[in-house]
Amino acid sequence: MGIEIEDKFDVPPDYAIPDLTRFGEVVGPKSHQLVALYYDTPDLRLAARGVTLRRRRGGADPGWHLKLPKARGTRQEITRPLTRSVKEVPQDLAELVRAYTRGAPLVVVAELETRRSVTLLREGGAGLVEVADDRVKGTAFRDGAKDDGAKDGVKVVRWREVEAELLDHGRPELLAKVGKRLRKAGAVPAGAGSKLARLLRPAPPAKAATEPGSAGEVVVDYLASQVTALLAQDPRVRRAEEDAVHRMRVAARRLRSALKAFSGVVTGTEPLQEELRRLGAVLGEARDLEVIRERFGRRLDALPPELVTGPVRARLGSGLREREEEAYGRIRDVLSGDRYYALLDALDAVVARPELGRAAAKPAGKKLDAVALSAWKKVTKTYETAQSTTDPERREIALHDVRKAAKRARYTAEALEPVLGRRMTKLARLAKGVQEALGGHQDGVVAQETLAKEAESARQAGEDTFTYGVLAGLERAAAERAHADVPRVWEKTVEAAKKLA
Repeated sequence: MGIEIEDKFDVPPDYAIPDLTRFGEVVGPKSHQLVALYYDTPDLRLAARGVTLRRRRGGADPGWHLKLPKARGTRQEITRPLTRSVKEVPQDLAELVRAYTRGAPLVVVAELETRRSVTLLREGGAGLVEVADDRVKGTAFRDGAKDDGAKDGVKVVRWREVEAELLDHGRPELLAKVGKRLRKAGAVPAGAGSKLARLLRPAPPAKAATEPGSAGEVVVDYLASQVTALLAQDPRVRRAEEDAVHRMRVAARRLRSALKAFSGVVTGTEPLQEELRRLGAVLGEARDLEVIRERFGRRLDALPPELVTGPVRARLGSGLREREEEAYGRIRDVLSGDRYYALLDALDAVVARPELGRAAAKPAGKKLDAVALSAWKKVTKTYETAQSTTDPERREIALHDVRKAAKRARYTAEALEPVLGRRMTKLARLAKGVQEALGGHQDGVVAQETLAKEAESARQAGEDTFTYGVLAGLERAAAERAHADVPRVWEKTVEAAKKLA
């Protein structure tokens, strides 16, 4: 697996690669003949989302390549060795794109034949930037199925392009300078993100036509962005990559929060909200174990060695990790089920064919500003309820409700930042402050509960439990400090919020 950072340029047939010696030692050019078969569903679901899956022969890296979009100009590339079969996609790669294919078959949709001339910039033997000058013949196959004898419905296109790719020892500033030099020689930024996109020109994911500047336009655009964010994390979660579960969970929460907050704009989404809640809960199990395992690791590292007794590191480290891996297994089961694919279909549908309420046609500014302020008023009301609750146990529950309300208010304000600007940025920051203040207390309470369970297991196993008591004391003190700080944070927040009213 690697991260591919590159700039792509369209160039005329007579383009000449300019002198690049000012940027480093120039090696090459070296020529390669590449032949790649591209796989997708017959209706091009991968290409529509900027995902490419290919089997390539020739060049320095033959094999199967799966490229997943991360950001503009950056893609994650996962490779597998070349196999004999051109019909069967390696199972693990097919699994990684299931959120896009959803049961549809993967077939050959295109073939690219490339004559590549590679120039390498290096320093002291270390590669900095690779410039690839490609002359391409692209063939798109009819109905997504390769048919060498077919003529009707088969499109053949020829073009030339140049790619400048950042290598391990290069710096982004150097890539920018090389790109500038290429543009001065007559190159222009590529009109498509990949060769395949240039050949196939897939239609983007469907999105409802809404009135420009309307509340409906803003909400549908936001929902579309979060569906893209959720889908982008699916392959990473299946690979158990760092922070992937957290990011996917946040995308699910943002979607659910938006559907609830903007229910007057996009209506009839209650069942979808429930499915997103269920997905978030499944993701949350692994995420919570990951967070608390790392938390205990930091606590133990900060303790003097003489206070760490018995196999406490194993139980709070590898023991919790085993439970985390079991939780990942349950996540993979959910991500491979029909119910999950039905949820993804429903998310696509709410973006493409939403049930729009009366509020959707209203100007975005006034209508959505009121929604954001309403979400903040809910935080205030929930906090007042918590403050009036005298029973300690019920008050804990009420404060947790305040935290959830603050999170919803934050997500709502963040969704509206691009349209309503700094006012929403400030409101989101205030809500986040309340969320984090209450979160510090809640995290300490959860940590104490986990330590009590693990200490009991250790006691039954005949292990020394002294360190569990030390950690529980630290967590109790941290939770009490956070709890005591909440009124100060709230008072400061309320004063700042008055200026936004």
